[in-house]
Amino acid sequence: IITSLVFLLMVVTFPISGWFTLKVVPAYERMIIFRLGRIQAPQGPGMVLLLPFIDHWQRVDLRTRAFNVPPCKVTSKDGAIISMGADVQFRVWDPVLSVMMVKDLIAATRMTAQNAMTKTLMKKSLREIQVEKLRIGEQLLLEINDMTKSWGLEVDRVELSMEAVLQPPRENLAGPAATVPPVPGLEGLDGTIQQLAAHFFGSTLALAGGGTGAPEAADSVEMVNEVEPPTTPLLAQRKPSADELLSAVESVLSEALVSQVGASYQVNIALSSGTWSTYFIDLSSGSGRICRGVPEGVPDVTLQVSEKDLQDLFLGDLRPLSAYMSGRLQVTGDLHLALKLEELVKAMK
Repeated sequence: IITSLVFLLMVVTFPISGWFTLKVVPAYERMIIFRLGRIQAPQGPGMVLLLPFIDHWQRVDLRTRAFNVPPCKVTSKDGAIISMGADVQFRVWDPVLSVMMVKDLIAATRMTAQNAMTKTLMKKSLREIQVEKLRIGEQLLLEINDMTKSWGLEVDRVELSMEAVLQPPRENLAGPAATVPPVPGLEGLDGTIQQLAAHFFGSTLALAGGGTGAPEAADSVEMVNEVEPPTTPLLAQRKPSADELLSAVESVLSEALVSQVGASYQVNIALSSGTWSTYFIDLSSGSGRICRGVPEGVPDVTLQVSEKDLQDLFLGDLRPLSAYMSGRLQVTGDLHLALKLEELVKAMK
């Protein structure tokens, strides 16, 4: 009845209504019409009649289009860190599914392509990635199409583009990384450990000497005797333990960090001795806090990680996403909140 009344109104007000109800659809497009909320068969190409007030419509482009996956850091199987992006070409083969199944077609396909690329490259060595880029692109093409075929979309081509090798494979490292400027007094050590040690001891000495003793604390680090071992054990002489790392975390807690993260974490650490240690990191209110033991309330996220992987996370050698996808970081709870730990890692640098 409603459709008949609207059609009658359109006829009575013709030809004025014709300017609003008649649409021209090109050959490379289809028009999807929802009439009173129900989807109609794709319309076009040519002239299409729309009923006012009860028809809502959307155009779907059937031409081949392309987008790029922004370069992201990926850790390969042999420990190399590379910046890798991709160019993806796709087309819509079912306009109805493309409208019904997903809201933002390009954004959803880009996220699917990025996740598939990260998972695939983590299983390859740097040499395999460099030599077999075409074959890896074909493999990604099949994996992405398995996900997007239910959206009415087909990917025609995936071309990988390597931006840079940020860190060579671990077996090829012969000394300290040259990209990190050395900290005076800590030459010969890994650059990330130098930064963490400088931050840890800089904070410790500043607390011990007060505001006026800060320059003297910096001089004391520069004047370390390389022959005679210092009386205070330096954190940089070895990889810091889990307790030392989490103690250093307490010095970087702030209201700004809490506003960025807004979650609480229970961290279960498997120590090298075979025992377990539990810490609670609260970044949900105030300036944040960290304590040892099981929290009183229920944490937003529970993490389980080995002591070695925890060291790699806080020293910047391992990203939370890569750790999770490789199974080195086990997450119980909201994965999105778990990956916000990267803000804490950035604050440690």
